[in-house]
Amino acid sequence: MKMKIRVFCSMVLAMAVYSQSAFAVVYPLPEGNSRLVGENLQITVPEGNKLPLEHFAAQFQMGLSNMLEANPGVDVYLPAAGTKMIIPQQLILPDTPHEGIVINSAEMRLYYYPKGTKTVIVLPIGIGELGKDTPSNWVTSVQRKKDGPTWTPTKAIHAEYAERGETLPEVFPAGPDNPMGLYALYVGRLYAIHGTNANFGIGLRVSHGCVRLRADDIKYLFDHVPVGTRVQFINEPVKATIEPDGSRYLEVHNPLSVTEEQFNSNEPVPINLPVNVSHVLVDPSVNQSTVDQTLQRRSGMPENITAQGDSSQTATVQVQPVDERTIAEGPKTEQAQQGNAAPVTLQTSVPEQNGATVPVDNTAQAQNTGGCRAN
Repeated sequence: MKMKIRVFCSMVLAMAVYSQSAFAVVYPLPEGNSRLVGENLQITVPEGNKLPLEHFAAQFQMGLSNMLEANPGVDVYLPAAGTKMIIPQQLILPDTPHEGIVINSAEMRLYYYPKGTKTVIVLPIGIGELGKDTPSNWVTSVQRKKDGPTWTPTKAIHAEYAERGETLPEVFPAGPDNPMGLYALYVGRLYAIHGTNANFGIGLRVSHGCVRLRADDIKYLFDHVPVGTRVQFINEPVKATIEPDGSRYLEVHNPLSVTEEQFNSNEPVPINLPVNVSHVLVDPSVNQSTVDQTLQRRSGMPENITAQGDSSQTATVQVQPVDERTIAEGPKTEQAQQGNAAPVTLQTSVPEQNGATVPVDNTAQAQNTGGCRAN
């Protein structure tokens, strides 16, 4: 019965996609101490497909990183007709307060907990390039919002593009060609959650530190998130939960590269297991072989690691063919970078700083060399 209910909920989410709802992935908050929500979907790429993976990602409110982790080997530019793809809509909620906005850079998702609704809205995001990283371990707030933001590139950004022989204007005016899109929520002094003038980059490391969303997603946040809303930035590639029935789940994403050497290497970025995750894994009920496989796969999907746990179930959704449409080029002012998605070797050391107090700063700049200088 529980599985039937989950599949039914997944089909409701899928129908929301086809009804052109702006938000296909809205989860009711689970009761008690549960943090596992949603159900994965399976689709088949229709015959005659001439659209890239980004099309399917956007259709189901996913980022490219989410789709690539769940479907290793899929063609990013043109998924082959007949290819079966998993839509990873099941996830573990971050181990944070269910309040305001939570941004997890490692999984490239934004969680919004609308006050008084007992729901969470999950949106895919683009984040800062290597060396211009989106903040982490930081709690701030939405300080102001703007319809029609302008973008003022910093001196460092001007210098960066000058080295490539490119010239940027002093200020990008508001409008559809602005790299910040049509709406912005400002956090801290140099950062914003904003839209984009491109149809790529969601689920990639593409910005100068800000958080990028698709047009409908940022419009929703602009309309519904009040000034003063709490915003927490985290960078947690591994999540784990103990569910009320005693089952234990582990969700592993590819950690973000932190050095040029890691970014350019074919070797996987090592995984550090934080204390709260290690606590879930150290129990006689846990199947260690399943844990090892989950850490190696880094599928970005929750896996039941309980010794006698049921395998993850997936609902099947039919995708109708669509007419081919032009895929616009991305803006010349930013270059897309994707996180390391190589197979895994394991490093399971526990960081000494785990459990430290998260700094709260509602006015100052986060400790970061990036910053999109939003205006």
